[in-house]
Amino acid sequence: MPNKKIDEQPEWIWGPHNGDHLCLKPSRLRETSRGGLLTIGPRFGGAIDDAARYFKDAYDRGLTPYEFVVGMKKKGIRVPGFGHRIKSRDNRDKRVQLLQKYAHTHFPSVKYMEYAVQVETYTLSKANTFVMNVDGAIGSLFLDLLSGSGMFSKQEIDEIVEIGYLNELFVLARSIGLIGHTFDQKRLKQPLYRHTWEDVLYTK
Repeated sequence: MPNKKIDEQPEWIWGPHNGDHLCLKPSRLRETSRGGLLTIGPRFGGAIDDAARYFKDAYDRGLTPYEFVVGMKKKGIRVPGFGHRIKSRDNRDKRVQLLQKYAHTHFPSVKYMEYAVQVETYTLSKANTFVMNVDGAIGSLFLDLLSGSGMFSKQEIDEIVEIGYLNELFVLARSIGLIGHTFDQKRLKQPLYRHTWEDVLYTK
């Protein structure tokens, strides 16, 4: 399900933007996909692991949302899985809402997701765009899936979160999207990419 929610991506996002650059010159599919995938990091799709790590640590230690957010701020760390350039309190991410609705219906426990929602309530009191994004939703829900399934010990869950399996869900999903972008650009016979002059600033 996460793959279905995050494989789509507009062309102005880092990953497909880089992939589009490469596919408009004689490049093979693996090269154009690699160009897009290399942009994935903490500020673009690489926040799922950190969101899971920090949510789990805060919840398991019994921190209130206020204590969690203020503690992160004192450390100079952005709260992973929160914040969006377009989505806000009044324009929620439908992917997040669908994932949360699914979890409420099918998961035996959603304690980590509910904790993340409480954090969101606090963060939105500070900034309108500090909304939970899809990375935060997936990170918290995978914690609930792992802990609620009864198939993993606490040690195994800690190991999964520490190793960093969850970001690869984003890599897998965006690989599908990048392949789609590449073939679309070639099908449409797009010319070699040139940035618009209006976006280039020259100064003396």
